[in-house]
Order: sequence, then C-alpha cells, then structure tokens
Amino acid sequence: MFDKAKKLWDLQSKARKLQAELKEMEFTGEELGGKVKVTLSGEQRVIAVEIDDSLVSIEEKDSLIKFLSQAFSSAVKKSQQAAANKTKEVMGGLGIPGL
Repeated sequence: MFDKAKKLWDLQSKARKLQAELKEMEFTGEELGGKVKVTLSGEQRVIAVEIDDSLVSIEEKDSLIKFLSQAFSSAVKKSQQAAANKTKEVMGGLGIPGL
C-alpha cells in the first residue's frame, strides 16, 4: 500500500515538473517558406504570429487565413508531440502496467 502511495506521489511530482518544462518550451509552425509563422508555448498558447508584408492585401485574405490555419495546426501538433513524449518518459519509469 505504501509503495503505491509513493509511486502516486512520485507521479504527481513528475507531472508538475513536466508541466513546468512544457511551459518553457516554444513551438513554431511555418508555411509559405517562412512567410507565415505561428509560435505557441508548450501550454499551447499563442506567443507570436508573423506575416510577411508581401502577404498583407485584400486579394490575399483567403489564402492568408488558410496558411495561418495550417501554421497554427503545425505548431499545435509539435507541442502535442513533445507533451506526449515527455509524458511517456515519466509514465514509463514508474513501472505501472498499461502506462
């Protein structure tokens, strides 16, 4: 019983550490050869959006929206993958079946 409680305590401690590590990480998604960039934190919050001046015009609005969406998706995917990898590292070290 004590061993399980200790593992749970260790898991909570590692989860807090993981959360702090992810908070410090940044992920950038790019489209159009870097003309559209979106940067997210490890908490999946938008840090920055960059749009090359050559893309800012009324005629390009629909394309800009499309590429922004793709850049956001790319950054979120990178952030989620890093979170999954870190979580797997933490969970794998606990020796709990199924995790």
